[in-house]
Amino acid sequence: MKSAFVVSSPMTVRAFLQDQIRALAATHDVTVVSNFQEPGELGTLPASVRIERVGIHRKIAVAADLQALFVLWRFFRQQEFDVVHSVTPKAGLLSMLAARFAGVPHRLHTYTGQVWATKHGLARALFRALDKVIFTMSSRCYVDSNSQRDFLISEGVVDVERSQVLAHGSISGVDLERFSASEVVRASMRVDLGISENAFVCLFLGRLSRDKGVLDLVQAFLRLDESGVESVLLIVGPDEDGMHAQIQQLIGDARSRIVFVDFTDVPERYMNAADLFCLPSYREGFGSVVIEAAAVGIPALGSNIYGISDAIENGVTGLLHEPRGIDDIHSKLTLLRDDHELRVRMGEAAMARARTMFAKELVTASLVAEYAQLEASLSAVS
Repeated sequence: MKSAFVVSSPMTVRAFLQDQIRALAATHDVTVVSNFQEPGELGTLPASVRIERVGIHRKIAVAADLQALFVLWRFFRQQEFDVVHSVTPKAGLLSMLAARFAGVPHRLHTYTGQVWATKHGLARALFRALDKVIFTMSSRCYVDSNSQRDFLISEGVVDVERSQVLAHGSISGVDLERFSASEVVRASMRVDLGISENAFVCLFLGRLSRDKGVLDLVQAFLRLDESGVESVLLIVGPDEDGMHAQIQQLIGDARSRIVFVDFTDVPERYMNAADLFCLPSYREGFGSVVIEAAAVGIPALGSNIYGISDAIENGVTGLLHEPRGIDDIHSKLTLLRDDHELRVRMGEAAMARARTMFAKELVTASLVAEYAQLEASLSAVS
């Protein structure tokens, strides 16, 4: 069976899809389409996988988008793919339209969160409509969390019959060999970061953008009483919205309590250094970083929104807080800081849940099984 994966950014392949592509390439003819500059940006793919560069941009650019649509349509017709599978919104819109017009029999899209979930008015209506177009042009879609699927169904974007969640959710699962607890790494990372052995360390790891709720977390953290346990907020990730400058304005005299690290390709090391993982996001498809931290044995504090509510089992593997609720974040930070036994218990439960429900092998096997069914349906028709 001849298949094509289409993504806007090569980082999507590198971060989430390599294992699935490797598994499918063992028995299928696989092509990866992305807007890359160098093939190495896609990670390490089997030699049998063909790669094709198409200028798909994340943001709206009408002329470039129309050109990419035509290039994709022509490429799909020339190659006569049996399956086109898109991930990320812009890639989904262009490739589902192109695949439909090119007569590709199986057109798959994976939803990983909605940019319009927190928008209002015309912007919300427009982006919601584009997600609906993706679904209409597809033959089947996948959603990376059950609560996100429920949301999309309630919004009339997808229907029950042609949408599903693979395994227990998440786009790619967790690499349990990579994300594992290590006291040696914990100790060495704290030395490198200048954090004492006994400090209570909260970790935020991700893009520093407004919709990740970083400012809410900083404000809640700064309210923590320092009379007892030393507390440190570790913020790891690239600054996308000028958040660093805004955080610096909030910090004031508390600069020693907040540690900044730019982009890292070893997130597991920072997770090992932490006692609590924090994701106060306003929108999230699933929250893969939460289950990665869970695999390391770190409980989580996250927003009670769709996606994150699948990644955190409230009261068992962590706690959910009111979205944008600075007071609620503060009170739950205080609880988790002061109750060491609760943190340990939740961390153990989080690790067990990550290992039994979200191992990458489970998600990959589920996708491979889906493709086997698609191949069988093609054989039945022919």
